[in-house]
Amino acid sequence: MEYESRAVINVKPLGFPWETEDPFLFCVYHADAYPEGNKEFGPDTSLEGRNLGNDFELKDGWRMYHGKAIPGFPVHPHRGFETVTVVRKGLVDHSDSLGGAGRYGNGDVQWMTAGKGIQHAEMFPLLKQDTPNPLELFQIWLNLPRASKMVDPHYAMLWNEEIPEYVEKDESGNLTRVEIVAGTLGGFDAPDPAPQSWAANAENEVAIWYFQMEANAQWTLPLASAGINRTLYFFQGDQIKINHMVVKAGNAIQLEPQQVVTIENGTREGRFLLLQGRPILEPVVNYGPFVMNTREEIQQTYRDYQETQFGGWPWPRPDQVHPPEKGRFAQHPHGQEQFPPEPL
Repeated sequence: MEYESRAVINVKPLGFPWETEDPFLFCVYHADAYPEGNKEFGPDTSLEGRNLGNDFELKDGWRMYHGKAIPGFPVHPHRGFETVTVVRKGLVDHSDSLGGAGRYGNGDVQWMTAGKGIQHAEMFPLLKQDTPNPLELFQIWLNLPRASKMVDPHYAMLWNEEIPEYVEKDESGNLTRVEIVAGTLGGFDAPDPAPQSWAANAENEVAIWYFQMEANAQWTLPLASAGINRTLYFFQGDQIKINHMVVKAGNAIQLEPQQVVTIENGTREGRFLLLQGRPILEPVVNYGPFVMNTREEIQQTYRDYQETQFGGWPWPRPDQVHPPEKGRFAQHPHGQEQFPPEPL
């Protein structure tokens, strides 16, 4: 297909998960209209007719995923990459094999380096018993280069209060608001990612930007360096024009990093995720939750997991959740407890 704009390399419909470019592995977008919760933090309604343990069908507007009583993803292992979990609505309860724990959401981001191996659970506790519990999140898998695949596991909390927002008003007064999860924009720097991340080196120009454009707003993206992969995910809205080329919502748009890109939004608010970064340019061999460079390394990973369980599981339940009175918090494996900053 030929595109009117030299800035656009390709346009693809969004699937499940969303396809990404190196250094990213993929992105999953979850949007679930969970009902009121019960006393066990699950849906206060019948689960009859659902394929519990593997419920990915959007029945009644929500899914249980791998959860059987509480929606979410009970204990499972990872090695060789990072997860960046951007929670727009709702809460996620984290527990891991090293004793780490946390509850985060409503704008918070967890940046976890699986490194040489970790088990974790990601559950979605439905804490509200008198009102619905909507959930919306992105989970982005970011690869690690060969030199970092066996680093110690680590996770960083990027609290909502610490994530900068860049706001630009166009000539007609319409606003574009950009939350800078990773990278730099308009003089604002994102919080530091996990220290061994590909994103920790500014030369890799990793950017994760979530942004919203008011109806009819216009915004011109800053240029990136040659060789940077850049994709715009237009997941909600009407349509946009990119340098006069019309693209409807529900598409991923691969962009040339050194071409001027002016986005003109349509008649409804538009919502977007932008992922960019310098490619790692190494072989990728993945099998389930493990991402390495060779098939032999994947086989070794399975042997290591069978032998060590990546530290075992110190929690009483595979779908561990935290007490209802707990607010947002992070408990790191070395014992440090962390909380969101106090409002000014």
